[in-house]
Amino acid sequence: MSKYSNEFKLLVAQRYENEIISYRDLAKQSGIDESAIRYWVLLFRHHGDQAFDFPYTNYPAAFKLRVIQFMNETNYSIREASALFHIPDPSMVRRWRKKWETGGVDALESKEKGPSIMTSRNQKKHTSADLSSQSREELEKELEYLRMENAYLKKLRALVQKEKSPTKSKRK
Repeated sequence: MSKYSNEFKLLVAQRYENEIISYRDLAKQSGIDESAIRYWVLLFRHHGDQAFDFPYTNYPAAFKLRVIQFMNETNYSIREASALFHIPDPSMVRRWRKKWETGGVDALESKEKGPSIMTSRNQKKHTSADLSSQSREELEKELEYLRMENAYLKKLRALVQKEKSPTKSKRK
């Protein structure tokens, strides 16, 4: 959520456009950074009353590339291009440009967000075809083997812990 409401931003931009007031004075009166007001006014000049209603939050790589190419061809600043293309924050374009300079067009592709799916390395996933192909006897043999392996590991762990613990002498 943004720090200032869209209505407030629109009022500040309209006030700058309609009144004879400098960015500095408006910034002092409203307690906002002067550069933010400059950007709001740029957005308002390009997009009017819809300046702060942003249609996208995730932009395709082709759009990002078009913005970067436009800046290179026209020598627009990042702030001016952001306002012209109706992008909420100029820092987004700055990040796109940096990614493009270091990694090319492929770096502009959006990465999937959210937690990655974790799978257990030891876990075997049996499909119904696998289970039906194995006979009951084979499954029982596998179960018996796994039980013996488990018991062996438990005994081994107990022996290791017994060796690590100091022996206590009995008092008389």
